[in-house]
Amino acid sequence: MKERPILFSAPMVQAILAGNKTQTRRVMKPQPEITPDTYGRPGHWLPSKKHQTMLHVELEMQQWDGLAGHACPHGQPGDQLWVRETWQHSYFPYEPADPSADIFYRADFLDDPLGADLEHSKDGIRRTWKPSIHLPRWASRIQLEIVRVRVERLQDCSVTDAIDEGIEFSLLDEPEDAIWRYRELWESINGPGSWEANPFVWVIEFKRIEREPS
Repeated sequence: MKERPILFSAPMVQAILAGNKTQTRRVMKPQPEITPDTYGRPGHWLPSKKHQTMLHVELEMQQWDGLAGHACPHGQPGDQLWVRETWQHSYFPYEPADPSADIFYRADFLDDPLGADLEHSKDGIRRTWKPSIHLPRWASRIQLEIVRVRVERLQDCSVTDAIDEGIEFSLLDEPEDAIWRYRELWESINGPGSWEANPFVWVIEFKRIEREPS
């Protein structure tokens, strides 16, 4: 079992904590290329450093059980991910911070009546929020276990997948609303036109590991 960090935005952290988000899609880098005519098998392939060869996406990576997870840089089933999220600590701006500091997470303040853009902590002291990339391992509060990895085109995301990505959805909504909301979420993170580009993505399904109370 290996452990790796993974970044999530504050709204997605809220969705994970609420139990509404159990999937994430990450763009494959580099993107698979069309196989050459001389290869004999149409489709796309991807260079894999781990396997020291080219892996055929539509055949090997999508049909061979376990191969996608073994090739995925984010991990394979059984591996764990510790979440990096926007945060703050009670020692800021004084460094160094350490595990004895009080930690504040941006996701806990998105529904604050004073406004989601107010940068403050629960002790009333205004501070600048620190980017998720700078969250150290000791300050992470969410641990995930990968349960499945697959490869697909972004627009192959189904209504069920979109809901599992953590978008807001109710029984009064039309099914296609889920796809549109996930598209808006995707483009808010990856930029305009990123949905239409329809890249190949790693689809990582996970479950949250409940920690024992200290």
